[in-house]
Amino acid sequence: MNLLAYKESFQPLIEQYQLSEDQLEFTGTPLECIKLAKEERDRHCILAIEEEELVTFFVLHENEGPKSYSDNPTAILLRAFSTDFKYQGKGYAKQSLILLPDFVRAHFPHITDIVLGVNLRNTAAQALYKKCGFIDEGRRMMGKRGEQIIMSYYL
Repeated sequence: MNLLAYKESFQPLIEQYQLSEDQLEFTGTPLECIKLAKEERDRHCILAIEEEELVTFFVLHENEGPKSYSDNPTAILLRAFSTDFKYQGKGYAKQSLILLPDFVRAHFPHITDIVLGVNLRNTAAQALYKKCGFIDEGRRMMGKRGEQIIMSYYL
């Protein structure tokens, strides 16, 4: 698996990406995220590609992105993390999260902390993030879709 920054040539893969109704309760679509990233240069769309298929998608949001989640000026926000419905349950999300720290170190060397908000009701995602080294330090906030648990991964 490779983590790659979005470029226009990946658009056909993005258009095939599928999220279930349950997934959409907690995350935005890659198409929505790419549109926002074109408007805000601090949003970086990242694709996890396995054998030429887009299996997982997420956004890394610098500067203003993590401010509601962290006081650390060198934090980056992991947002809109999802796995294509067709590939759920095959370990791709976990593998993406395992590759993430080295990807951030290589492409964002000034970053010292990856922060995220996960919905209190999304217990499967919470367990995955913990398994991959994210720490729940007890911080909470209200998000668009309900209460969020703030988790961090220190680089």
